[in-house]
Amino acid sequence: MFYDHVKIEVRSGNGGNGAVSFRREKYLPNGGPDGGNGGRGGSVIIRADQRKNTLLDFRYKKRFVANDGEGGGKNNRIGKSADDIVIFVPPGTMIRDANSDRLIADLVETGDEVIVAEGGRGGVGNAYFKSSVRQAPQFSKAGKSGVERTLTLELKLLADVAFVGYPNAGKSTLLSVLTAATPKIASYPFTTLEPQLGVLQYDDQQVVLADIPGLVEGAAGGAGMGTDFLRHIERSRLLLHVVDAAAVDGREPYADYLAINEELSTYKEQLAERDQWVVLAKADVADPDTLESLVEKLSAERKTFVVSAVTQRGIPELKQALAAIVPLLPKPEFYDESEARKVYRFEEKPLYEIALVDGHFVVSGDWIRELVQSTNFTDRESLRFFEREIKRNGLYDDLQARGITEEDTVVLAGSEFEWVF
Repeated sequence: MFYDHVKIEVRSGNGGNGAVSFRREKYLPNGGPDGGNGGRGGSVIIRADQRKNTLLDFRYKKRFVANDGEGGGKNNRIGKSADDIVIFVPPGTMIRDANSDRLIADLVETGDEVIVAEGGRGGVGNAYFKSSVRQAPQFSKAGKSGVERTLTLELKLLADVAFVGYPNAGKSTLLSVLTAATPKIASYPFTTLEPQLGVLQYDDQQVVLADIPGLVEGAAGGAGMGTDFLRHIERSRLLLHVVDAAAVDGREPYADYLAINEELSTYKEQLAERDQWVVLAKADVADPDTLESLVEKLSAERKTFVVSAVTQRGIPELKQALAAIVPLLPKPEFYDESEARKVYRFEEKPLYEIALVDGHFVVSGDWIRELVQSTNFTDRESLRFFEREIKRNGLYDDLQARGITEEDTVVLAGSEFEWVF
């Protein structure tokens, strides 16, 4: 099964919390702080790997969660950082934010990678806060929270040449005689239900060919298989337009040629400008007069080949031309100019959210969780820092604006507090 479009969820790990600890050796009754820093949470990385050719790995596993970093320890021990998660995808995979459809990265070459969810930084221990005026800090800092995102992965095949044409035009048969590929071949439409790849070997040249499932009139608007596989044409340097010269299905070959080009142009204007050759297939059973007329019409517009898989007519010439010319053709742009590659920045979450639950003001969010975990409410200096932070970041004013009154209960990241002005 060919998977080329999936949605996944990723979450990076939280940073480990810093530790609060003091030296307690036998002969150091007043030893200083020695709480260590927390380790970094694991990041989620997506990397292109040439050993992959579909997104089938994501058929069942669609959620990837990195581990949290370990907390710091006494004796200035630093918590262990969590390992990153690396997700392997085929070259040619585009990564988008599922909520906004914005492009995050386009992994074209093997080894291209992008961090889609960065692990949270580790918190710092109380040893970090020691100074000449603060010799015994009773507080540390919590690790930063990881991030959770929903992404869309879209694969666009990286083939040098893409076959286009009506169903049953002879594309699969042509692929089988040009390469060692063995696509399904039958005398009914839509035999090819997913893209097929093959490699043309000619002297010391290699050209990757892709047989795209047949298009029909109205495909750009959803007819037939719609646009499901049109995306795979975008990466190719050359379009090889296969036309059934024998009109086996009773259609008019030149009208087929015009209709398919219209669909390509409707789907994406750049495809109409892409280099395109025409292959008149099934020449062994085509009417000679019809074939001559088609050659006269089409050769005036495009480079045209007359071939027969049965008699091998025109096959050597087509192979030679593909090997000689395709490597010299320019590679198309891999993404729209309006979409910057690998510079997309995710939207920042709000610092906190306030909800009224059973008469209590419930405040949630990563920022408030980290602040509560970083505060020692029995230490005056730490408590004063906590109060300054909720005022500086607007939480104090927001609660007052929502009508909080004296002795109301406020739930901050799961911990209950009594509101005092």
